[in-house]
Amino acid sequence: MIDKILLEEQDFLNAALEGDNSSRKLLIAKLDEYLHSSNHEIIRDFFMRLHPADSAQVIEFFSPEKACALIKFLDIEDQARIFNYLPANFEARMAKVLGRRDLAKIVSAMSHDERADLFNRLSPEQQEEILPALAQAEREDIRKLSSYAENTAGAVMTSDYCALQPDISASQAIDKLRREAPDKETIYQSFVIDKDRRLLGVVSLRELLVASPSVKVKDIMNAQPIFGSVNDEAEEIAETMSKYDLLAMPIINGNDKLVGIVTFDDVHDIIEEEATEDFHKMGSISGHGESITGVNFLQISPWLLIQKRLPWLIALVFVNLLSGAGIAFYEDTIQAVVALVFFLPLLIASGGNAGAQSATLMVRAIATGDVHAKDWMRLLGREVGIALILGGGMALAVSLIGVYRGGPEVAIVVALTMLAVVIFGSLVGCLLPFLLTRFKMDPATASAPLITSIADVGGILIYFSIATWILNIHAPV
Repeated sequence: MIDKILLEEQDFLNAALEGDNSSRKLLIAKLDEYLHSSNHEIIRDFFMRLHPADSAQVIEFFSPEKACALIKFLDIEDQARIFNYLPANFEARMAKVLGRRDLAKIVSAMSHDERADLFNRLSPEQQEEILPALAQAEREDIRKLSSYAENTAGAVMTSDYCALQPDISASQAIDKLRREAPDKETIYQSFVIDKDRRLLGVVSLRELLVASPSVKVKDIMNAQPIFGSVNDEAEEIAETMSKYDLLAMPIINGNDKLVGIVTFDDVHDIIEEEATEDFHKMGSISGHGESITGVNFLQISPWLLIQKRLPWLIALVFVNLLSGAGIAFYEDTIQAVVALVFFLPLLIASGGNAGAQSATLMVRAIATGDVHAKDWMRLLGREVGIALILGGGMALAVSLIGVYRGGPEVAIVVALTMLAVVIFGSLVGCLLPFLLTRFKMDPATASAPLITSIADVGGILIYFSIATWILNIHAPV
């Protein structure tokens, strides 16, 4: 039997979690051996020493069936905490393996928003099976939280918050928070409501602690809290909370009643998901069907990655056919001055690179709210100035090579083309995100491959048009 002492070595565990294959294989072998030899106490002690996030990462090393077998030796509360850190895809797969009773126990112990998210990921059959095993209050809470549209504040909020009445004293409020603290998502921000649950204000734990014990909550609360609506986009809520450094943001319904809160950890998840989606779009990895956001990359099936990447690649193939058509149109120019071909990859790549840089800056600025659609004209003027300087410097550098390779005339052609393609690529990269925003599309779709393909087609036409004009070559009819 493998010595259990190695399981207690932090360096060994860190190496396994950080991706060292030999350490990971040895860790899997150890836990496998203890699982099959019924040394369940060792397994329990091992996971109890870990943070739930690390436990979740270890659980992912195994199949869903074996993962369920490993966590069943832990208390329900510990199982629920580990579930909270599992990727959505793996969590749903484990839920399929667990029996109705075991799954219901875990769901009951989960935080309100997390269990609603898990419920939404279950199949309709699983949902119908698990609901009768839950307490009525839990069933109603899950139904309410899971009824909101995806990617809205209602879908990511939790109903597990601290509410105070305006006429109680600070000392009474602290006593109430002390009783409720073990079961609440956060107690650092409490929300003041009237008898109809309408939001009146917000008060922090610090304000309650430093206030005189007899002072009324209504006298120390912020009576103008920043709040959101259940139908607001989750990304907008995240941006607002980030802007105002909020730990929690109250969410109201159409009747101005407080129905939930969005917490900082929810915002972190939203921002991470949005950033991942934007990176995928910038790399032309998108499409319909199963999402790969929030899934461990090592666990994504090759077939799913092919589904996400192939449609864009096929579309770009047809866009790039225009480049071939442009080259064919200027066949006479190429035959007359073969030296032009030497500079073709360099020039069109420079245009694409300039466009990709510009698009990255614009998409980032739009995503963070630094710029808006109305700013496009001002940014266009600035981008032209920057592109002139960048293109001029690159044109000067490449003209020296042009003189050596093809003579003064070719050098002029190459220098003018370099200036033109850098300007063209920069303008495409600058304007396309704004154009997509204008048509209610995600500006991240202005991906680097798309920008590069457009810049390639434009660069070829610009290059051979300038060459035909400067070198007095008759264009084909």
